[in-house]
Amino acid sequence: MDSSRGSPDELKKTNKGRSKTNCMAKESLLKQKSPAEFFAENKNIAGFDNPGKSLYTTVRELVENALDSAESISQLPDIEIIIEEITKNKFNTMIGLVHRERVDEELYDDFETTKAREKRLAKEARMQEIQAKNVAHGKKLKEPPALKSGKGRGEASFFKVTCKDNGRGMPHDEIPNMFGRVLSGTKYGLKQTRGKFGLGAKMALIWSKMSTGLPIEILSATRGQNYASFCRLDIDIHQNIPHVHLHEKRENKDKWRGAEIQIIIEGNWTTYRSKILHYMRQMAVITPYAQFFFKFISDISEKNLTIRFARRTDVMPPAPLETKHHPSAVDILLIKRLIAETSKQTLQQFLQHEFVNISKSYAERLVGEMGPDFSPKMAVKSLTSHQIVRIHQLFRQAKFDDPSGDCLSPAGEYNLRLGIIKELQPDMVATCSSSPQVFEGHPFIVEAGISLGGKDVKQGLNIFRFANRIPLLFEQGADVVTRTATKKINWSSYKINQMQDKIGVFVSIVSTKVPFKGTGKEYIGDDITEISSAVKSAIKQCCLQLRSKIVKKLQARERQERKRNLTRYIPDASRAIMDVLEEMAQNYEPKRQRHDKEDDELLNKVASKEITEMTFGESLSQFVEQVDYEMALEYATQSGASEEPRELVYLSSLEGSYRYVDLGSPVFVFRLIT
Repeated sequence: MDSSRGSPDELKKTNKGRSKTNCMAKESLLKQKSPAEFFAENKNIAGFDNPGKSLYTTVRELVENALDSAESISQLPDIEIIIEEITKNKFNTMIGLVHRERVDEELYDDFETTKAREKRLAKEARMQEIQAKNVAHGKKLKEPPALKSGKGRGEASFFKVTCKDNGRGMPHDEIPNMFGRVLSGTKYGLKQTRGKFGLGAKMALIWSKMSTGLPIEILSATRGQNYASFCRLDIDIHQNIPHVHLHEKRENKDKWRGAEIQIIIEGNWTTYRSKILHYMRQMAVITPYAQFFFKFISDISEKNLTIRFARRTDVMPPAPLETKHHPSAVDILLIKRLIAETSKQTLQQFLQHEFVNISKSYAERLVGEMGPDFSPKMAVKSLTSHQIVRIHQLFRQAKFDDPSGDCLSPAGEYNLRLGIIKELQPDMVATCSSSPQVFEGHPFIVEAGISLGGKDVKQGLNIFRFANRIPLLFEQGADVVTRTATKKINWSSYKINQMQDKIGVFVSIVSTKVPFKGTGKEYIGDDITEISSAVKSAIKQCCLQLRSKIVKKLQARERQERKRNLTRYIPDASRAIMDVLEEMAQNYEPKRQRHDKEDDELLNKVASKEITEMTFGESLSQFVEQVDYEMALEYATQSGASEEPRELVYLSSLEGSYRYVDLGSPVFVFRLIT
């Protein structure tokens, strides 16, 4: 035995020490995740909780990207969405998988034993007997509950989602990074934008990668481009880089411009069908200047669906503008980033040009308040961390004017009213738009609309919520709009029955930063006083408008009822008057002056049959009509109108190309065609 190697006990101790050192070394290694990997593992944050919601969120992301693309070039959006159901055999063909029959049935989760099958068949037979007895006794047939054939989870369903728009299109060389690199894009300035996280179609691509492994296909063409760009790619989740399968230029004979995105994902149409259609309908309400064509295709013809949401107006809201940060809405990290990115040299120039509502004189006052270590001419790049903290403290304590709200792009009362009328066809509608208000340095505008009646509207409150002109469908109960409408509005004081009337409540909030609650970003809490007060005020303004219309309608109904009652008694009154006059005419003696001259003429006409019962009926009918008209005119005069009451008329836009000038306000748009 070699003594230089040590005793067995010493060797054991040495090896034990090495293994412990190796374990500690392994534990000390830091692991990093790419943004794509993070969102793949936390897909519920971006709305990809399950296959059904993933299908809904994919449609939503593609539609909102298409709208942004068209609106960015002031093009009336024309968007086509097609969802095609893919059978299992077709999907297997796409991925190159040969269909294989089951060999060991007991291996599968949906395997049903003989005893379980007999039990299920017996239960189905009993239910059929009960249904037959109900039919024999004339009872209403109830839909039998679906019976599960075993505990199986069921086979996955796959869908091909295609979205085509007429927007800006994408530059050929930028397509891979725009779709295959998470947290890269053009929407990171301070600006009112659609969407939740800025992921867009990237998260749909990640879901496609996880559920099907198939790549996404993009066809795009920009203005003045004589070719169309085609790209087939997926994403390397661990490195957060695009994996391009094919990227080429194709002939574009039709000079088409826009983008067409095609993606295959796992989904669930059955459970989320209503949500997707509800989303499309609400999108048609808030964007009546857009045209949507929606189609669902299945091998089962009964499931096929085609809906066109037609364009109602060609008046688009102005595109949102990028704005500068408000001093009261920044933190230390943001100040440091602005200093690193600014092109200004001095501290005074930095304050004056990188923030809103800081003039030259006010910047000088701020620098003077910061202390002796600061001067207006000092180099902004030389600021230390302590000096930046001092600037941040002053920003939190100083008084600044509120931002103007010029950077916001609300839908406008005109578009909101048109959208409600187009999709719901209500009996009455009222709209209101608040003035720009501020929450934590960010401007916001609240637009509201209240409708009564309409198609496909259930009794009670029907809440429609929008944030930056996109519908919010989930987590409605905790939202500021729902809580305000259900708990803070006394509907009966506005002649509205909260339980029986069909009430549509539409509230749209636009801001450079919508204060969503929760990771899903599907609702706005009612704990923000500024927003809660603005929502309540906007809804009340709409209710006041409706109350005047309802009162007017009730008075008109009362007049009609009174007129109807008077008209009902005209024949009896005419007959009674005629009987009295005929009796007087029979006893009439011309030689004796018992009546006035006019009465004598009347009796003579009655005696000569010149005046009949029909004559009195016509005279009384004319009198009732005259009284009804005078009462309506008097009410209109008291209400401030100078003529008879009028009804609102909405004119469709003229087809063809015209030269025109728009003269508009938040309430109306007047187009002068030259």
